[in-house]
Amino acid sequence: MNVGFVGIGKLGMACAEVMASKHTVTGYDIYPKHSDKIKIAVNIKDAVVDQDIVFIAVQTPHDRKYGGTTPSAHLPNTDFDYTIVEKVLTQVNEHAHANQLIVLISTVLPGTVRNRLANHITNARFIYNPYLIAMGSVEWDMVNPEMVIIGTEDGSITGDAKQLIEFYQGLMQNSPRYEVGTWDEAECIKVFYNTFISAKIGLANMIQDVAIRQGNIDVDVVTNALARSTMRIMGPKYMTAGMGDAGPCHPRDNIALRYMAEKLDLGYDLFDAIMHAREIQAKNLAKFIAMESQVNGKLPVWIHGKAYKPGVAYLEGSYSLLIGHYLENAFGIMPMYIDPLAEKINPTSVRGVVLLAHNRRVTYGYAGEANEQELYCTIAADSVIIDPWRQYTTPRQDIKVIHYGNTRQI
Repeated sequence: MNVGFVGIGKLGMACAEVMASKHTVTGYDIYPKHSDKIKIAVNIKDAVVDQDIVFIAVQTPHDRKYGGTTPSAHLPNTDFDYTIVEKVLTQVNEHAHANQLIVLISTVLPGTVRNRLANHITNARFIYNPYLIAMGSVEWDMVNPEMVIIGTEDGSITGDAKQLIEFYQGLMQNSPRYEVGTWDEAECIKVFYNTFISAKIGLANMIQDVAIRQGNIDVDVVTNALARSTMRIMGPKYMTAGMGDAGPCHPRDNIALRYMAEKLDLGYDLFDAIMHAREIQAKNLAKFIAMESQVNGKLPVWIHGKAYKPGVAYLEGSYSLLIGHYLENAFGIMPMYIDPLAEKINPTSVRGVVLLAHNRRVTYGYAGEANEQELYCTIAADSVIIDPWRQYTTPRQDIKVIHYGNTRQI
């Protein structure tokens, strides 16, 4: 098929290039782009005209102060900003025709497509189809999704839905289920899927906090038991206590859901509690780091991993930066960061209290990553390593290793 893809940024380019393995793809972005796998259009018109399907994956951003790298639970509730997506839908519609299918991928709150977005597409057919993908594993996520979410106006499996399902079946490496519902139901599936993940991480890290305060608890014993309890409560993914939920999607989704809870007058706001827990858990870890620095002669603090996850350069929603915020503002410690993708200058060796924020095996294990996280530099003698993932081991006797969350003494 001939495919147009509007919005070939951090996530969109990888998705478009995956599609190009089976189809002819033309992408467009307001910023200059280069690809060896897809054609790059110079304007939206060239990405729309003569395409069978046109995918739209543009931002629905929040103000940067809601990014998750500093506390935000105390800020006023706010929706996503739909200015960009409305503008792009209008521009796409100018060049679209009745034989084309326009597919919106961008994350929005329930009711937004019906009340604000669908009416911008009058010359073509329209489907809402949000993705479950993440930075660092977009290509794998794209062809191995747990499910494909498809929203139609009335929730029926229309001919357009069938066309989209057939399109994806030719790309998939697994056999995902196809969940078809109304636009509103599809919106709900996407944002509540994300907030379930945030809640799971918050719960796992709550157990970690309990282990630190109570003692004689290895958090992994507890979370592994819960993760294996698939009859009633959950599966194993996101059940390893460690760093908090991060990235450009999940924190801001919970912020938008706070806005929804207030707007719909639900009378309660679980999303606020999830965001508040995320921040207090970061502060608890920062306090622990500060105490280790103090009792070891005011050692400098290094955070091993500045980006929000290993293998990417992006700082949006970085939990490392949130911990750094608390170290500086609550405990008077200015941390330093080590990250080959997010820092211009990185030391080859450090001495101090070192937080191992990155762990590839935990982060990408679901996509087949089995290798241990390599250190970005050597750790000098008389240092303290704090590993919130409880996986780092070393035969060295000249450094202290703390498996944060494991307080077993017997």
